[in-house]
Amino acid sequence: MRISELSARSGVAIPTIKYYLREGMLHQGEQTAPTRAAYDESHLRRLRLIRALLDVGRLSVASIKQVVAAVDDESLPIHEMLGIAHYALSPGVQPDSGEEWQRARAEVDHLVEKLGWNVTPEAPTRDELAQTLVRMRQLGLAVDLAPYVETARKLVSEVEMDKIPFDGPRDAAVEALVLGTVLYGRAFDALRRMAQESESAARLGL
Repeated sequence: MRISELSARSGVAIPTIKYYLREGMLHQGEQTAPTRAAYDESHLRRLRLIRALLDVGRLSVASIKQVVAAVDDESLPIHEMLGIAHYALSPGVQPDSGEEWQRARAEVDHLVEKLGWNVTPEAPTRDELAQTLVRMRQLGLAVDLAPYVETARKLVSEVEMDKIPFDGPRDAAVEALVLGTVLYGRAFDALRRMAQESESAARLGL
């Protein structure tokens, strides 16, 4: 297909497609003439991935380039490729040198070990959870993660991982991970808040 058709089918403007091509985020099409190239379904998949990373994941262009590079590196195992995308979605958390932070981080590390979860020591989610524990304690909230751990485990093992096409195109797997992590996460949070409202009404006899 020509770039005009690629634009029409993807919903991405031609100048934006050309920008992605210049930045190396989108692979070049097959040159059919000095000023013309042909594009295929792989370009559509890549544009969907870029838009997912940009619009849903809210990633910077630099982060998107890093994820795209991982997708294009066929020598990189699928698990590591997905990890790069997953880590890119994590909010930046600056570790604290204070005792309270160190205690929370040690607690997170112990929890991961106790659960037998294969999470790398440098995973940003460890620091993210540690920061959350610190804030909870500062606000006087009791920390009881057990029911949340079990819910997360069941959601991931019984539902979410089945939605990722591990045997399909690499960019389709990353797109599914990003969309699932962000959008289903938002849907779950909204459902939980609705359940809280309903349960509050029930307990108060409304």
